[in-house]
Amino acid sequence: RDYHGPICWNYGCLPQTWEDPTEEHPELKVFGDDDPIDVVEIGSKALDMGTVTPVKVLGVLAMIDDGELDWKVVAVSVDDPLAAEYNDIDDVPEAVKAGIREWFRWYKTPDDKPLNGFGFDEKFLDVAATVKVIEETHEAWKKLREGKTEAGKLWTGV
Repeated sequence: RDYHGPICWNYGCLPQTWEDPTEEHPELKVFGDDDPIDVVEIGSKALDMGTVTPVKVLGVLAMIDDGELDWKVVAVSVDDPLAAEYNDIDDVPEAVKAGIREWFRWYKTPDDKPLNGFGFDEKFLDVAATVKVIEETHEAWKKLREGKTEAGKLWTGV
């Protein structure tokens, strides 16, 4: 996907996860955005488009996009030198976290869409909370694949 302006990180998704649009988040009171979880990989090199890369999860940001929950997992490639330094979101420099948050706040405005908001007082959640989000969205994906959740217009391959 092309974006307006540069991105200073690699952007992809976690396979076998799904943000269920029928499931309301108990604290944020918004529903999933009907997509896999997005991943912001903050390593020191650009990855080729379509690359499948093992990552070390560091934290997650709860973006609210047009009233839908759109998780943004922050991670680093396990092969990147920064993986030895970063073990949780608090290890990531504040300038990097602020840059990620502000880019996602503004990135749709060139298309005349409103600013995005964020849950949890705009704070990144730690690794433990991130793992919980990944586990929950993986379970949602499994239910979708097993036909236990309405797929809507999604093709699930079954």
